[in-house]
Amino acid sequence: MTVRTRQLLWADIDDIYRRIREHPFITGLTDGTLGQNRFRHYLIQDSHYLRGYARALAGCAAKSPTHADLKMFVGHAGQAMAAEAELHAGLLAELGLDADAVAAVPVAPTTQAYTSYLLAVTASGSYAEAVAAVLPCYWIYARVGEHLQRQGSPEPLFQRWIDTYAGDEFHAVVDDVLAVTDRIGAQASAAEWERMRRHFHAGARYEWMFFDAAHRLEDWPV
Repeated sequence: MTVRTRQLLWADIDDIYRRIREHPFITGLTDGTLGQNRFRHYLIQDSHYLRGYARALAGCAAKSPTHADLKMFVGHAGQAMAAEAELHAGLLAELGLDADAVAAVPVAPTTQAYTSYLLAVTASGSYAEAVAAVLPCYWIYARVGEHLQRQGSPEPLFQRWIDTYAGDEFHAVVDDVLAVTDRIGAQASAAEWERMRRHFHAGARYEWMFFDAAHRLEDWPV
């Protein structure tokens, strides 16, 4: 494969990323029009999501063919759990919510669907498929963080969230995963490469849906 895997994968989702950047949830973070009720909904569901995502990363670790990859994904799973704890201690606390209050809120339909998809792929797919499925969350958040940081937010709470994903530490984590993605993509068979593309594309769609669900204050209809 002469073109790096990451370039080929991103080309598949460039339009989805554009639509994420243009979504009123994202634009509302920088122009101050996003209500705290929507941000609160997002943070609560993100707390639920991060628990499932940590398990998906642990699934990647279990399938890792090298010690270095195993160590990386185990570390990232721990970081996802730490991020969930920091949400409780930081942003959610400022919104008047503690861990018990968050746990009492049901997991919303999109959150349930997204985490279930990731756990299914990381449990039943190959290592390459598992990495492709979890990659959108890493990569899209890094790109969104860069985009938002250039504009800034008049709301300090929103700016703190932006700073998390625009920082060098998070980008270094994403770069490590992209390096793994390039390596396994170059080694993948034609059939496995197509499965990687499909899972990466699905994950990007779920990322858009997650922001949209928060903007709609999504709940179970029945």
